[in-house]
Amino acid sequence: MTEAAGETTERRVRVVLVDDHRMFRTGVQAEIGQTERTGVEVVGEAADVDQAVTVITATRPEVVLLDVHLPGGGGVEVLRRCASLMAAPENPVRFLALSVSDAAEDVIGVIRGGARGYVTKTITGSDLVDSVFRVQDGDAVFSPRLAGFVLDAFASTDAPPVDEDLDRLTQREREVLRLIARGYAYKEIAKQLFISVKTVESHVSAVLRKLQLSNRHELTRWATARRLV
Repeated sequence: MTEAAGETTERRVRVVLVDDHRMFRTGVQAEIGQTERTGVEVVGEAADVDQAVTVITATRPEVVLLDVHLPGGGGVEVLRRCASLMAAPENPVRFLALSVSDAAEDVIGVIRGGARGYVTKTITGSDLVDSVFRVQDGDAVFSPRLAGFVLDAFASTDAPPVDEDLDRLTQREREVLRLIARGYAYKEIAKQLFISVKTVESHVSAVLRKLQLSNRHELTRWATARRLV
């Protein structure tokens, strides 16, 4: 028993925590520190996509705890920009989504982007630590209900794995689409996504063109029909 305990203590996993809420990042670190199983070390934090890519590239952690909704393009954009780190032949960086969202679209999106698992923020500190170790070992980890979304999406069930229309859009275009469909004005969208009004207009034009829609009212109906709002 003593030898096993020593092996557990010696093993360490370096983690980067990506979430746009500072208080949540602080809470996660506190939860990790209070668990009986030690060995998870937070070596960096980030609050948006650009910060995340910079910190992950600089620290090369074993595991990244990644929120799905982030300023600058979301968790999927972080995964896209870190693809080479995930594919490294030695010491690949692995991603575990940690989000308040339990929407099937969010789960499937980050898994298709390369994340090794997805857990919700209701997870306990001890279970989170265990999930980090499992992901570092190469396992796929999911909160119980979310595993079904992935099985449905990738196993030819009634849930289609790909929405070809939605896949034409970039992650940023999807974010703009959702906010437009929710009734946000261009200025409000620009403020929330930290981009200019002109850039918002460009994204809306691109979305309308790609989806072959004429105006924001048609766009709203399109998004509502797919339950994206």
